[in-house]
Amino acid sequence: MALQECLSVFLAAEDHMSTQFTWKEEFNIGVDNIDKEHQQLFEGINSLFLLTQKKSGWIGGKNSRKACRKGIQLFKQHALKHFADEELYMASIDYGGLEQHSRIHKGFREKTLPALERELEQADYSPEAIDHFLGVCAGWLIGHTTMEDQAITGRQSSMWVDLLEEGELNSVKRAITQVMYQIFLVKPEMISDAYNGEKFGTGIYYRLVYETVENGKTQEMLLAFEEKLLLRTIGEVMGNKSGKLSTALLHNARYTMQRFAGRVIKVFLKGDNPTLKEENLLSYDQFQKVFEERKRVASLLFDTGEGYFACCILTPDQISESPGIPISQENALDEVAHYLKERQELEAQPPKKKVLVVDDSATMRQGLKNLLGWDYEVSTVDNGLAAIRTVTLNRPDLILLDYDMPICNGKQTLELLRSETHSEDIPVIFLTARDDADSVKGVLSLKPSGYLLKTLGHAEIKARVDGFFEKNP
Repeated sequence: MALQECLSVFLAAEDHMSTQFTWKEEFNIGVDNIDKEHQQLFEGINSLFLLTQKKSGWIGGKNSRKACRKGIQLFKQHALKHFADEELYMASIDYGGLEQHSRIHKGFREKTLPALERELEQADYSPEAIDHFLGVCAGWLIGHTTMEDQAITGRQSSMWVDLLEEGELNSVKRAITQVMYQIFLVKPEMISDAYNGEKFGTGIYYRLVYETVENGKTQEMLLAFEEKLLLRTIGEVMGNKSGKLSTALLHNARYTMQRFAGRVIKVFLKGDNPTLKEENLLSYDQFQKVFEERKRVASLLFDTGEGYFACCILTPDQISESPGIPISQENALDEVAHYLKERQELEAQPPKKKVLVVDDSATMRQGLKNLLGWDYEVSTVDNGLAAIRTVTLNRPDLILLDYDMPICNGKQTLELLRSETHSEDIPVIFLTARDDADSVKGVLSLKPSGYLLKTLGHAEIKARVDGFFEKNP
């Protein structure tokens, strides 16, 4: 019996809410048995979502827990069988990424799932624990399916190459935490091990390339610091009272970041003696371009209490031309002064309103960015959880929020936004493809600032967004 059929015995059709985790044709990789297994896994998680979200609410009795326990075990059994089948297929076609792909499966099988199961048992399958289990599994599954599994057939390139083992990742994390305290006297807390290049409100973006003395290999690192973190640490030590970056502070920050990066990269390279080969101060656009073009083995986001910073270690085999003018001893004064001047000129321009587009369709995200990008600063993310992180790092003036998304749908995303003081008042306009009366009523019941039908023409969508900001300058 298929996973979906097994789970369906616990569900009453009249109690179903709208599907929250749906299969899309773009997830297919073109291998029939793998695509069918993926679809069953999606349907299985969706059935569990529905089981915990009946209109009558969570029952909370033994039958509810028994149903969820059984459903989760079925999902786990099916997932583990799928991993084995997928690895056999990769071996049969001599897929070069088999070892790396298997390591990702192993991490989920031996680390993530057991930890989630322990949490479920300790919480006696509470609604909160089940939501956490489903959210993590759904997020992992959709990310793995749309990236790593697509890479099997060459439709997508894997973004993770030579992925760090958990022990290696913990060593890098500890090194960053210790060095940040020693150099900046702050105690950072890692809040994500999958930083995806989101823009900081006002950030300093820095690139360093190291070369090892022993074998001549190169290693690339990207650092992103929230400007206020540098002002509240290095700036205060220097007696900077203006609250703004200066050339002296930026030079000091460069050398401080070099000390930080040198210590961390040495831990990562396991004792090799690295020397700094190249450094660049980057605009956010340059930083984003490097981030999107390069694969990474670690990408960590930290909160220090004084500001955010990110440390990204990229794969060494993709380093190509420099994204900007390399800083050398001969041009350092001019380049830092030029970088600071460009920032000041940008800050002197009338600020553009910030619009965050949250939609799981890459076509929709890019279309809205192209449509609105001339007049607004547009950021895009593909799911609700990423939207929460983006709002934290770079608060928008308006969110265009897709209503029907997997992992965390529009309703759940809006509820999360409204539950946090720093985001509770951000205006949200829903994007929806549904124009029937019941759907529109459901959207409006959440009291958004408005809603837009995706079927509207580009000119109409642009006019609606412009009209919103005219009424809310």
